[in-house]
Amino acid sequence: MSKRQVKVYPRFERLWHWSQVLSIVILLFTGLGMNGLHHLIPFGPAVMIHTIAALALLALWIFATFWLFTTGTWRQFVPTLDGLVEVAKFYAFGVFKGEQHPHKKVIWRKHNPLQILAYFGLKMAVFPLIWSTGVLYMTYNFWEHLPNAGYYINIIANLHLLAGYIVAAFIIVHIYLLTIGSGFRAHVKPMISGYEDITLTSEQESYLEENEPWRLKDK
Repeated sequence: MSKRQVKVYPRFERLWHWSQVLSIVILLFTGLGMNGLHHLIPFGPAVMIHTIAALALLALWIFATFWLFTTGTWRQFVPTLDGLVEVAKFYAFGVFKGEQHPHKKVIWRKHNPLQILAYFGLKMAVFPLIWSTGVLYMTYNFWEHLPNAGYYINIIANLHLLAGYIVAAFIIVHIYLLTIGSGFRAHVKPMISGYEDITLTSEQESYLEENEPWRLKDK
């Protein structure tokens, strides 16, 4: 076994991550303003910026979905029960006792089982909800003549808002978890440089040196 600096996050994945961060922050800020929770931006500009950011993020997600399936990275987000209970116990109790994180990161399984479950729920339920309701909201002028359109737009608006609050809650929990263990800076650095300290078996190290040498930093 040896510890190596391994490129776990390729360039596009890091670009995708930080572009999402910026877009979601803009969407939350403008969305909260449109709902009257702050008055830091007028309603009209808030709607325009919110719409532009949403369309840009939608385009990014469409491209990212194509990238996930063409590179096989989608396998990273397939839920698994293996180790789920141990990770849940760690976050519930173990972290407060100074225990070591039970999940050992590898290139082929970057996220722990709890992270995978959270990402899967977002991608399969929350994001489709927020996009479908957002599109229906933006295209209301095309279907406002339908019977009970005013009733349905209220439901759509509340569902959109609910999905937005779920995303906001996820971000808060995500930032909190970054402070656990080796600290915020150590967790964020790999998403900037792409490299992270990974313990490799001799077989894994040999495979990467022969087939994917670009992933390894020189010793």
